[in-house]
Amino acid sequence: MIYHIFEWLEGCDIPGQGLMEYLSFRAILAFTTALIISIIAGKRIIGWLQKKQIGETIRDLGLEGQMQKKGTPTMGGIIIFISIIIPALLFCDLTNIYTILLIVSTVWFFMIGFTDDYIKVFKKNKDGLSAKGKLLAQGAMALAIGIAVCFSDQIVVRENVATSSTITEEIGVGERDMSEDTEMSANGNMTNIEKHDIIKSTKTTIPFVKNHEFDYKWLSPFDGAMGWYAKWAIYVIMIVLVIVACSNGVNLTDGIDGLATGTSAIVGVVLGIFAWLGGNILDAEYLNIMYIPGSGEVAVYMSAFVGALIGFLWYNAYPAQVFMGDTGSLMLGGIIGVSAILIRKELLLPILCGIFFAESLSVIIQTRYFKYTKKKYGEGRRIFKMSPLHHHFQKEGIPCAFQQNSKAIPEARLVTRFWIIGIILAVVTIALLKIR
Repeated sequence: MIYHIFEWLEGCDIPGQGLMEYLSFRAILAFTTALIISIIAGKRIIGWLQKKQIGETIRDLGLEGQMQKKGTPTMGGIIIFISIIIPALLFCDLTNIYTILLIVSTVWFFMIGFTDDYIKVFKKNKDGLSAKGKLLAQGAMALAIGIAVCFSDQIVVRENVATSSTITEEIGVGERDMSEDTEMSANGNMTNIEKHDIIKSTKTTIPFVKNHEFDYKWLSPFDGAMGWYAKWAIYVIMIVLVIVACSNGVNLTDGIDGLATGTSAIVGVVLGIFAWLGGNILDAEYLNIMYIPGSGEVAVYMSAFVGALIGFLWYNAYPAQVFMGDTGSLMLGGIIGVSAILIRKELLLPILCGIFFAESLSVIIQTRYFKYTKKKYGEGRRIFKMSPLHHHFQKEGIPCAFQQNSKAIPEARLVTRFWIIGIILAVVTIALLKIR
């Protein structure tokens, strides 16, 4: 809103008015505002949750310090939601398709998680929303995102960036917001972009190959008109799988204090950097990566995302004063999945979101192996001492295929080590931009 107010006052001579045209300035404002809101509003919301006795129900899994968390306020995802949405509405371009899709998906996934927690807390149904209900709701939003990517004329990519005569190596030029029809030249004048270079495409980013590009049409078994429909169908299916997997991956990771919060913040920083680079024609040309007109707004949104999480971590770090619950975890995963899709970086998520991937994989492996051994030997056996993976390292002395006997790792140390791994994966993901 503030961005559009300054845009409306463009003809007025207001000192500093031009700053709002810069993504960097708006990203800083979004981050700072989200951080302040989450810290200030967080304290009040936690007090309200305690007053309403909205506490976490803890199952005794035999983990150190676990039962001490009983009664800790949950549904803290409300804090994160407010802290993301308010800065987004204030500082993002609300006419930008990427901003619109992120806001809508944030609200949608928040409502899924809120409904789940509401059933658990207020209806006293520990199962919450059914797994089928969650998947259907997540899939519906993911499908809507996929359809928007397919049919919106505003979601395009730019080919042949390096061939434009307006490309310059001058530092700082081109940081301002640019429409899909124009770009900033070296002398500051706006010039038309070649229309044939702006296309609807099923291309995405992948490391270790020339130009870092992979086209989903390569998976299509058909040619001609059928091939055109098939490639978009494959792309939409991939979009649905990525968004649903991310949402549930963060949900599974949210099991110990600060783990999902800190790891999501690390992922958010990298996605913000990718959005910044991919939305800037000069940076995209210099790094030889896909240029996506208008996607720079995702960087502003992700700045609010990271600021909200760091502020929430103030209360969620060990020992946690509040848990985000499904209200927060499903929403965070949804935002990560949607933003990765919009900036065409979804195939990098297995590396960038390696923590979430490992947590999800551990649950799948544990469940499948237990059922297999129970059917074969009459007794279920385990790969891990417990799943998700973080509980494996918390559990002490239970034999399993993966580890026969070991001491439990203290929760605070375990979370810190997972964060370090997350940072390493983030650095590796960024470094892949230069590996061909």
